[in-house]
Amino acid sequence: MSRGRFVLGGLVVAVPLALALLGPLLAGPPGPRSVSFALGEGHWLGTDFVGRDVWRQVLLGGRTVVVTALAATALGYLVAVPVGLLAALTHARWLEELLMRPLDVLLAVPSLLLILLVAAAADPGPVGLALLVALVNVPDAARIVRAAAGEAASRPAVEALRMQGESWWRVAVSYVTRSALRTLAADAGIRLTGVLYLVSTAAFLGVGAAPDAADWAVMVDRNRTGLFVQPWAVVVPAVLIVGLTTGVNLLFDAALEKKGRARS
Repeated sequence: MSRGRFVLGGLVVAVPLALALLGPLLAGPPGPRSVSFALGEGHWLGTDFVGRDVWRQVLLGGRTVVVTALAATALGYLVAVPVGLLAALTHARWLEELLMRPLDVLLAVPSLLLILLVAAAADPGPVGLALLVALVNVPDAARIVRAAAGEAASRPAVEALRMQGESWWRVAVSYVTRSALRTLAADAGIRLTGVLYLVSTAAFLGVGAAPDAADWAVMVDRNRTGLFVQPWAVVVPAVLIVGLTTGVNLLFDAALEKKGRARS
């Protein structure tokens, strides 16, 4: 079952990922603009709301979504993992409270609302959007790291390592982190999917991307007025976003299922 899910996930994610990474190399120079929401005339996916070739926009529009989502997920864990480990392994209650309580406050604010509030003050751009998405994912990720690491830290093996004189760093990295790795991998798959949707939604609302940018989410937003006239300008980028998130989930599920069976 896991092998079939892995193959299916690989097939589903391969097309949008290949288009996102290799598309800009294959797009070529822009051609002359045509009539808005037209079909044919050398445009095999038609034209968009300003007469640009939809296929070229699809080739150019995936890299920003993928790179921003991957960067935001990596940056979020770069902060969440050490914070969660320190909160789980410290014996100082005040330090644990100092680390986790501000994150609880941030967790209470809806992610998209926080991004929109910041965007109302200044345009974050793609880099700023990645930082904002990483920031709103840190509290939840840190709590999961803390819970997984706390369970591993309570085992007799950790106490034995401490009695042997092992350093805090060695206990945290060599045992606790490895014990929590499966939980963190499962969370990473779900979180990457959520980050992809959040980045796409923010771009759909005009945050981090120009109104006429070559971006899959922006294409869905700007071309929806012509959905019933020229549907490919909306359907193709929307299907690519859904395929990317669904394929990532399937791949992570299959990898974790296979790892669980191997341990059994």
